[in-house]
Amino acid sequence: MSVQSYLFFEGRADEAIAFYGKALDAELLMRMTYGDSPEGDGECPGGFKPPADKVMHAGLRIGGTELGLSDGMCSGKPEFKGISLTLVCADDAEARRRFDALADGGEVNMPLGESFFATAFGMLVDRFGVGWMVMVPKAMAG
Repeated sequence: MSVQSYLFFEGRADEAIAFYGKALDAELLMRMTYGDSPEGDGECPGGFKPPADKVMHAGLRIGGTELGLSDGMCSGKPEFKGISLTLVCADDAEARRRFDALADGGEVNMPLGESFFATAFGMLVDRFGVGWMVMVPKAMAG
C-alpha cells in the first residue's frame, strides 16, 4: 500500500508539468486530456465539461515518488490549504538548488538554513500556491 499526492491545478496543469520538470527534474509518466476520454467529452461530476485540451490526469515522477495532477474543474483558482509537500534532498547544495528553483515566482516563508533537525530546511509556496518544505535531515547528511 502507498499514499500518493494528487494536486488539482484548476487550468494550469501543463504549466505545472513544465515547471516541475525544470525545477525538480520531474519525469512525465503519462498525460491525458479531457478530450482523450473514451466518451470524448470528459464530463465531470455535476455535468461540467472542461475544455478538451485540459489535463484530465497526469503523472510525474520526482525522484522515487509519483505525483498525480489534473486541471480539475478549470476554475482558475487552485487552493492548496493545510498541506505541504516535503522534498528531502541528498545534500545542502541540492537543497539550495531545488529551493531556489521552486521559489521562482513564489513566496519564501522560511529561508533555507540549518536547524536542530536538518543541515538545510526551508519553507515556501511556489507560483501555483503549493506549499513546500525542502530539507536535508541531519541523519542523512554525510
